[in-house]
Amino acid sequence: MERFGRRAARVGAAGLAAALAIAGCSGQALEGNDSSTEGGQVTLKVNFWGDMGLDQLKAKYEADHPNVKIVLNSGEYNAQHEDLQKKLVAGSGAPDISAVDEGFIVQFRSQADQFVNLNDKGASSFESKYLPWKWQASQSTDGKQIGLGTDVGGLAMCYRTDLFKAAGLPTDRDAVSKLWPSWDQFIETGKTYTAKTGKKFVDSATNLFNPVLSQQPVGFYDQQETLQMEGGPKAGFDVAMKAIDAGLSANLASFQPNWDQGFTKDQFAVLACPAWMLGHIQKTAPNQAGKWDIAAIPGGGGNWGGSWWTIPKQGKNVDEAYKFVEWLVQPEQQIEVFKKVGNLPSQPELYQNKEILDFKKEFFTNAPTGQIFATTAANLKPQYLGKKNGPTRVAVENVINRVQQGQLKSADAWAEAVKEAEKASKS
Repeated sequence: MERFGRRAARVGAAGLAAALAIAGCSGQALEGNDSSTEGGQVTLKVNFWGDMGLDQLKAKYEADHPNVKIVLNSGEYNAQHEDLQKKLVAGSGAPDISAVDEGFIVQFRSQADQFVNLNDKGASSFESKYLPWKWQASQSTDGKQIGLGTDVGGLAMCYRTDLFKAAGLPTDRDAVSKLWPSWDQFIETGKTYTAKTGKKFVDSATNLFNPVLSQQPVGFYDQQETLQMEGGPKAGFDVAMKAIDAGLSANLASFQPNWDQGFTKDQFAVLACPAWMLGHIQKTAPNQAGKWDIAAIPGGGGNWGGSWWTIPKQGKNVDEAYKFVEWLVQPEQQIEVFKKVGNLPSQPELYQNKEILDFKKEFFTNAPTGQIFATTAANLKPQYLGKKNGPTRVAVENVINRVQQGQLKSADAWAEAVKEAEKASKS
């Protein structure tokens, strides 16, 4: 989803995670669980971020289940995860259903006793339908399943064809893909664009850091939960610093108002695009239909974001909550969400479904989004993310943002990022 988006996402004021994306965040105040059962009427509160395609699905479900009222609470990406953690510690106030992003799933599955074991509700029948790694990612070491997967964040690159044309760059998606087989060539393309237009090339250096990081064999942590900053994080950080030093970044914090304004005011021409990002672009800049297209991402592959629906055990209506979650992950709903906002299902059988394979997104110059993202998903080699992945990513993105804002020199930034990551790993 969005994750950022994606998914990815944004992670506090720090950038995206994990996407994540997530998509457009409402920034609503987080409230306690007001779910209730009155006179046979059940109210289910659902916490999430961005655009997960729930508006239309809510109306459909309520029409078929007149005793159920769905309350959608869209909030800021990082705040939703932090709030869930606080409510689990407090023992009350959690929503009936909570989305959890890939950047936080290990953290929450290690608290499996706080969630309904969905296998007890019959979820084990879904195991064969999911990508194996997606199913395993939300399963505790003792076999409890805390979530059913919504989507995966296979990566591509979204770009503005009109802005590329004005800069004398090719606009055809295959030709654009050939501009940047590597991240160094992507940076060089950005320098060409900026030199010809005087405008920034990318939205934010944090949104380069995350996809580069996701392409590496090891992310912030290895499977022994040891911080590994010199591998994947260093690779992503170096690309982010190159973009900042070259003057390519518009320095916009993801999922904040100025980031959304950046879309509508043409402040950047390209951004990393997990499948869930498509919905955010459409929602934020509806007048730009036909001005966007989708190319391959430099470096190839990678996963950024993708979420699960979880049910905190403290809820009063866990049976009704499970029925809704089970309904959400059925093929019909998964395909509808894909067509509406772009979130790619995490059930590989659907990648062969004609409704997905033949689908073209008119907004993105009729890009065959089904084929583009189904191919990336099938080839995904996901990282182990670690229990402290979310807070660690926030800490490093905060450092990148300080460089973008002129508060820290890029030459000093890596040492600062390592220091802040180490703090987060021990918190």
